[in-house]
Amino acid sequence: MDRRHAMDRMEELEELVNTYGGIVIVKQWQKRKAPHPKTYIGTGKVEELGVEGRENGVSVLIINDQLKPRQVYDVGEMLRPFGIQVWDRVDLILKIFAKHAKTAESKLEIELASIRHMGPRIFGMGMELSRQGGGTGTRGQGETNSEIMKRHLKEKERRIKKKLEKFKKGRSLARQGRRRRGLKTVSIVGYTNAGKTTLLNALTGRKEYVANELFATLDTRVGQLYLPESYSTALVSDTIGFIKDLPPELLNAFSSTLSEAVEADLLLQVIDASDKDYKQHIEVVDEILERLGLTETKRLLVFSKIDGISKNTKQEIQEQYKETQHVFVSALERTGLDTLTSAIENSL
Repeated sequence: MDRRHAMDRMEELEELVNTYGGIVIVKQWQKRKAPHPKTYIGTGKVEELGVEGRENGVSVLIINDQLKPRQVYDVGEMLRPFGIQVWDRVDLILKIFAKHAKTAESKLEIELASIRHMGPRIFGMGMELSRQGGGTGTRGQGETNSEIMKRHLKEKERRIKKKLEKFKKGRSLARQGRRRRGLKTVSIVGYTNAGKTTLLNALTGRKEYVANELFATLDTRVGQLYLPESYSTALVSDTIGFIKDLPPELLNAFSSTLSEAVEADLLLQVIDASDKDYKQHIEVVDEILERLGLTETKRLLVFSKIDGISKNTKQEIQEQYKETQHVFVSALERTGLDTLTSAIENSL
């Protein structure tokens, strides 16, 4: 990728580390024609980081991409003498998810995503897992430990899916009930940390947890929004924040929070207007909504945090998105909320 893209991703990785509760001690990037097949960053670079990491008291090396299980294993083996663990970008995101999960359902979904991501890494990695079984008390001659582990993980995945299916049915019944009562639904989507939960709170009066960090929301939250012109209410739900290069297994795992978006009558796409990369973030969200099959759902762009932008930036946004329905709001200063409510009502 080009240098600027790499630097932006590095900045985002540092934010992810801070969200998890870690501190970045060493940052390095490199120019390569292609990833190293065995260690992704090259054996020399792993060795160099091991030495530098030990000198600076580093406990984890995070490589800013999704690595192959074998690569994570090989880098981990090289860093073992230095007392340093290795994670890839998805490991870090999963650990943040696990930290923020509150409901039984979101915890199960994280477990499922972890099995899918970590599974191949758990078996078949070292000689100790590829030795033949057999003999007294084992599963039978010729079966490898990795095969036993594979079967165990498959069974675990099946049990989690079965539990998640019950939650899914419950939500489906709740949605049918809303439809019978003629309740319209609005789903808030957007890049992570764009201000979605703050907006949900401002519109519906809920008091959900808000933090200036990535992935603060993992569970679906639903609040009621009063629509003054029609003397009715709409249900507004918050969803997980999207992020660049979110792997399919993570998207699939968060079907509960995303199913609210799939079933919604209207999507509020929240964009942090004060973020210099807001255009890229709109593209990322567009791409994920396309992957979810939501291109046909009505959408309203909501530029948030406008208390942090200049008049010129606001004019630039207005000019660029004049063909798309959009609203400017500051949930903190409570400006633009009446205009947004009116736009929601008109769209519904």
